[in-house]
Amino acid sequence: MDGKKLGFFGAGSMAQALIKGILGALTFPPEGIYVTNKNNEERLRFIEKNFSVRTTRDHQALLKECDVIIIAVKPRDINELLCNIKNYITRDHLVISVVAGVTTSMIEKLVGKNIKVIRAMPNTSCQVKESATAIATGRYAKPEDEEEAFRIFSSVGKVVKVDEQWMDAVTALSGSGPAYVYLMIESLTEAGVKAGLPNEIALNLSIQTVFGAAKMVVETGEMPENLRKKVMSPGGTTVAAIETLKKMGFGDSIIQAVKNAAHRSKELMKERENYNGN
Repeated sequence: MDGKKLGFFGAGSMAQALIKGILGALTFPPEGIYVTNKNNEERLRFIEKNFSVRTTRDHQALLKECDVIIIAVKPRDINELLCNIKNYITRDHLVISVVAGVTTSMIEKLVGKNIKVIRAMPNTSCQVKESATAIATGRYAKPEDEEEAFRIFSSVGKVVKVDEQWMDAVTALSGSGPAYVYLMIESLTEAGVKAGLPNEIALNLSIQTVFGAAKMVVETGEMPENLRKKVMSPGGTTVAAIETLKKMGFGDSIIQAVKNAAHRSKELMKERENYNGN
């Protein structure tokens, strides 16, 4: 820790997951984290009580105290927020946005200054320090700002740097990705129950199966395709299952889901740009 202070605009699920992960990794102390949101006082009280961080309604005071700010509001709220705080943001601040569909140039334009902006797309697994986060730097961000973003997000998982043009794909793949996996666990559990297993046993087996398979990829370094083929004995049960999944479009449906999510991310960006132009 270097004495810097971190401010959050937004107190939803992503902000809470980040706060929990950052505190657990000792990246910032509780007294070095400030949180505000639009109007949910109950949420702020919950965060203050559970994480011992500081909460405030004074945006100017938060920006005066904090060196780094993370914008974690809903996409529809970012224009209003930046218009309200732009006079208090300086070129000394590092502004990190985790808002889907909002580019670094849009933030620079809304604030109207050559400020240091980094766009990040973590996922909610940051709460257990297993996020997959991609970051892209704005025009005025310096190498040390990129290092600071890596320091923050490395404390809650793995971080990669990407060109900003790829961020819609990142949002669709890893940003929304945990929801796809949760749906798979739900479906495996339901299948187990329909096959005769008690719900609790089916759920536990499903969770461990997904966890173990991911760990195999990480620890063996083998490609998923090779690992899959090792499970598939000729004429066996796994072959029958995989053939069914392929016939029913399992892989294609995942690919299409990511494409649709990426398309929606682009739509959100265009909506923001159109709003700014009016």
